[in-house]
Amino acid sequence: MAERIVVVTGAESGIGAACARAFGATGARVAVLYHSDTSAAAASAQAVRDAGGTAMTIQADVDDEAKVDHAFATVEAEWGVADVLVNSAGLNMSGVAVRDMALAQWRRLIDTDLTGAFLTSRRFLTGRGTRSGDASILHISSIHAYAVRAGGADYCAAKGGLSNLVETLAIEEAPRGVRVNAIEPGMILTPMNARAQADADYRRTLEKNIPAGRAGDPGEVADLAVFLASDKARYITGARIVIDGGLSLMQALGA
Repeated sequence: MAERIVVVTGAESGIGAACARAFGATGARVAVLYHSDTSAAAASAQAVRDAGGTAMTIQADVDDEAKVDHAFATVEAEWGVADVLVNSAGLNMSGVAVRDMALAQWRRLIDTDLTGAFLTSRRFLTGRGTRSGDASILHISSIHAYAVRAGGADYCAAKGGLSNLVETLAIEEAPRGVRVNAIEPGMILTPMNARAQADADYRRTLEKNIPAGRAGDPGEVADLAVFLASDKARYITGARIVIDGGLSLMQALGA
């Protein structure tokens, strides 16, 4: 991975920040794309440098076509064409039932979690043109792409759509050497699980449902991302790899 050019969206926190740091540790050049928190993005970029990589920060709303194009154009002008895209930007489920959900909420989630994945993937690919050679797109999805939850129609629909986007892209781009995979985490201790991070008693009530007995760490997801982007995974494409301590295996128990 040394010297490869890696674009990570949502890289200012959580899984995205962990991925940026992990790729930095391989000696990669990492573009830290962030939504709004400039200080968090700067800290993430510094973590990349501390790990041994090179970093730049770029503000980019992944649901905005012009901003996505600007981000990739900036990377290309400074470093060249990207080799790896890690799409980690996303919003969590609203907790609102469909009958009560405003259209604006539905669109907000779909625009970020699904359309954003489309826009970043498309710009990554058009930036590469017709060249062939090993490249990798990784989408951070969720076990809720198939293990649905009440109050999660917006999120689950977006992640379910992402599964089909990943598989379609995989067969379209395989002849050019571009591998496309999804990582589907379960409970990971990130800002999306802020209450579980802050409240150990609450976290333990959730961890009782996980066969492994604990929540995951963002670094564990990042390690998987680095592997999937590496030459060691060059025959893996169109895969949806679960990393959840066995949580999704429990969904049909008790009834």
